[in-house]
Amino acid sequence: MEVIVTPTPESAASAAARAVLSGLPAGNGPVLGLATGSSPLGLYAELAAAAAAGRVDFSAATGFALDEYVGLPAGHVQSYRQVLIREVCDVIGLPLAGLNVPDGTGATQAELEAGAAAYDAAIRAAGGVDVQILGIGANGHVGFNEPGSSLSSRTRLKRLTSRTRRDNARFFDNDADVPTHCITQGLGTVLDARRLVLIATGAAKAAAIAAAVEGPLAASCPGSILQWHADAVVVLDEAAAAGLSNREYYDDAARGLELTPWQGADRFVRRL
Repeated sequence: MEVIVTPTPESAASAAARAVLSGLPAGNGPVLGLATGSSPLGLYAELAAAAAAGRVDFSAATGFALDEYVGLPAGHVQSYRQVLIREVCDVIGLPLAGLNVPDGTGATQAELEAGAAAYDAAIRAAGGVDVQILGIGANGHVGFNEPGSSLSSRTRLKRLTSRTRRDNARFFDNDADVPTHCITQGLGTVLDARRLVLIATGAAKAAAIAAAVEGPLAASCPGSILQWHADAVVVLDEAAAAGLSNREYYDDAARGLELTPWQGADRFVRRL
């Protein structure tokens, strides 16, 4: 896991965008895993700037959302489909036809569970996610995988915690309008992506980041799954990094794996 700490939210967005872009395959048709929330907004703006400069083309890209509310009517302004249309498709140029979001409109539990299984199958059919963009909740949740979620879970129907509903109430007219359930990619589904890029900014995320990066790999902190992934990048601003105890190493490691002169000899240490 690579941990990159930058001075500001703006510089974190730039660094996270570079991590996303460097993880995309050459050519057209990348597959992106898409997170909603305030944390990735600057990252998406940086991706849009890269597209405008001709450094990347999302016109043939495919996107898979992390999650969706259950029970919101089609076209609801706060459904994650509509949020991603506004914040990703309209920003980076991802075609609407390439946007995939879990189906939260099923009338029964069986319908919702069948739709969740079909969503996992659709990700596999697309060849898997090249880069999964992530945020993290104040309680350590990733997607809507709340504390206690199985580390090997697949896309499924979940109940939202009271804390998550309170955190999201600002997007709705009143607390009672916040859905109680969701369809979310499971932690096992997230781990299938070839690269994970998590961005977090602000002091409110510091405790969750410390638990995810330096705590035990545990269902009590779903974000800790990044420790289990072979190519995970965590990008933070100073406030979000405030709880980290191993900061000196992260800063040293962020300088890269350059070869180091050894004892004045005309050779280099290659075991890093």
